[in-house]
Amino acid sequence: MTVVVKIGGARAVDPEGALADVASLVDEGEDVVLTHGGSTAVDEILEELGEEPTYVETPGGVVGRFTDEETMDVFKMVMPGKLNTDLVESLQNEGVNAVGLSGTDGKLLEGKRKSAVRIKEDGKKKIKRGDHSGKIESVNADLLETVLAGGYTPVVSVPMLGKEKSGGYTAVNADADRAAAAIAGALEADLVLLTDVSGIYEDPDDESTKIDAASTPAEFETVKSAAEGFMTKKVMAAEEALEDGASSVVVADANSEEPISSALAGEGTTLEPGVLADETETETETEAAE
Repeated sequence: MTVVVKIGGARAVDPEGALADVASLVDEGEDVVLTHGGSTAVDEILEELGEEPTYVETPGGVVGRFTDEETMDVFKMVMPGKLNTDLVESLQNEGVNAVGLSGTDGKLLEGKRKSAVRIKEDGKKKIKRGDHSGKIESVNADLLETVLAGGYTPVVSVPMLGKEKSGGYTAVNADADRAAAAIAGALEADLVLLTDVSGIYEDPDDESTKIDAASTPAEFETVKSAAEGFMTKKVMAAEEALEDGASSVVVADANSEEPISSALAGEGTTLEPGVLADETETETETEAAE
């Protein structure tokens, strides 16, 4: 079994338990790929430098970071520099022979660069230029499989390698949840998204309404309707992972005891491949409606 684990970068997330759990899984012979976020740390460094982080809302209502050139320089310094190195260091102290990789190494994460984004501002749709971001279109699974086969544990961070329209590449930002999803899909692995809550709640303010699992399109609609704020992107990432071939996706609490093992055992919110609507059925339903 291969497990792709994404540790969130929120202040409330303590990675210590997850790293110990990675060590246990590796000791049991499991292949683990660790990925991580870090937007909070990036924002903190920007503020120390006197820069204001910029977030924008898409016409579809999703809020995300706008990454200009200065922000991208900080991003490259913090994500593959400090945070990735810290996690590799911690895993080495857990007895795990970890290898840090960014999405630019060996064309690990690649896709087209988006230099302009559509946003909604003051109720109006606009184009904001100068962005350094992209959507991952390919994963060098062979690189990860080679590293794993050598007995090493990859620790992967964005940025990704963005292809320019004029040719060549630029290191650009990409959503860490969706990066983990792309990797899980490419490796046909189980994906565990660790965050600061115990799963997806029907009522975001009430933990007792946690959705334990979804295995049908109808159940997944309930999950998507329940997702708000940061959880929206996690649900989007989960859907992409399953579409690309991931075995399952679990959204779970990073701060619980043995968070990865407990997530794989049914804690958190588990999403199975059955949540994806069958294209043939969808077409049949559409024809019947017509």
